[in-house]
Amino acid sequence: MAKRLLVGLGNPGEEYAETRHNVGFRVIDALAERTRTKVTRRRDEMLFGWGKWRGRELGLAMPQTYMNRSGTALEVFVRKWKVEPSELLVIVDDIHLPLGKLRMRPKGGSGGHNGIQDIIDWLDTQEFPRLRIGVGKEFDEGSQSDYVLSPFDAEEKDLLDDVLTQSMNAALTFVTDGINVAMNRFNN
Repeated sequence: MAKRLLVGLGNPGEEYAETRHNVGFRVIDALAERTRTKVTRRRDEMLFGWGKWRGRELGLAMPQTYMNRSGTALEVFVRKWKVEPSELLVIVDDIHLPLGKLRMRPKGGSGGHNGIQDIIDWLDTQEFPRLRIGVGKEFDEGSQSDYVLSPFDAEEKDLLDDVLTQSMNAALTFVTDGINVAMNRFNN
């Protein structure tokens, strides 16, 4: 049976739960609910669960390292579970996209995202799919860190449910139909 591993990036801890940087974790939470997959197992700095979605084995995972060290946990996990880079979908925030804009890619560089760069470094490849979720770029020069670690404002929260739903649907399309179909359907 073909498998897919969906990995949401974020920072562990309640103080980060509602931040822009944790949008990847929030998508994994939504996917867990939708697919009825319990993401409660913890091993090697990874919170994860395995389930099924439309005939495919589905893994949902959230590294419990901080964002910039995501590759450390993921490398151990993919080696242990024998997951190929093409079977991964890394779900991550992106300040270079407006809030709500989705961008899927089959491979590529980090785009300046330290979590993606750490994964590239640890897996020693750029050949893994990713779903980038726009969180906007409403910050002054030099305050990027404060921005991504801040919560969404009230107006943005109104859009967030739709963004999470679209992101979840894009990820599930990747699971069932592959990256090309998902890109054609959800890149906006």
